[in-house]
Amino acid sequence: MADLWDSFWRALLYCLHPRVLLWSLLPLVLAGLLVGGLGVAHWESSVASVRAALEQSSLLGSLLDWLASIGATQLRGLLAPLVIVALALPVVALVSLLLVALLVAPAVVRLVAERRFPGQGAARIAPWWHSPLWALACTVAALAALVLSIPLWFVPPLVLVLPPLIWGWLTCRVLSFEVLARHATAEERRLVLRRRRWPLLWMGLVCGFLGTLPSAVWTLGPLALAFAPVLVLVAVWLYTLVFTFSACWFAHYALVDLQRLRADVPAPIPVLPSATGATIP
Repeated sequence: MADLWDSFWRALLYCLHPRVLLWSLLPLVLAGLLVGGLGVAHWESSVASVRAALEQSSLLGSLLDWLASIGATQLRGLLAPLVIVALALPVVALVSLLLVALLVAPAVVRLVAERRFPGQGAARIAPWWHSPLWALACTVAALAALVLSIPLWFVPPLVLVLPPLIWGWLTCRVLSFEVLARHATAEERRLVLRRRRWPLLWMGLVCGFLGTLPSAVWTLGPLALAFAPVLVLVAVWLYTLVFTFSACWFAHYALVDLQRLRADVPAPIPVLPSATGATIP
């Protein structure tokens, strides 16, 4: 627990470092351009398609007619945009996480290693393609879990718990691998992940619940849809900050444990040549 809290406050301080703030702008710009471009190009057509699909459903059509009968025509017009926003938010969060993991996390790990562990160095850096391949595999598993868990979202308590749990698991798997892949051998990485499995998962869950906070900007209702382009950029920025903090937290915690692991391993006994040519242990 002491290591968790120590790495937590260190991560908060590192998020204020000028270099970390500058690095976090790159995912923000890329994700903002991607989301903004898709929104400009497909927003109107998407709203029309979703509205047509909703009206074709007999159950939803009855609900929309009932809303119109009680004078809630404004809610009828907002339903399709709200559906699109609800479907887009997980995608925005996922894109932000992957961009931070691939663009910011390596720089954060280097910064933490240079400032806190200057003598540790990288034992054997994994091939560059390991990280995106691992992130892709974990992302597919998380998306499958999200889709399979959708029926459980209709149970009120579970809708507030299951998505953050899945996002937390994904954050843990992606960021812990990214941190250790650059400073640990494959065997060291497996040892750290195995003996610190539960603390790392707990960290991921905390980050997963923090990742739900940007969704709060859409609780403004009709006002949120009126300022949707601005709020999308705000949500992307918040997602980027949360995942940048997560990268700092995992870097501090995992590298401390890696240093402790190496200190526990006894150094090999040197073999010296004797005067007769034989080796002496």
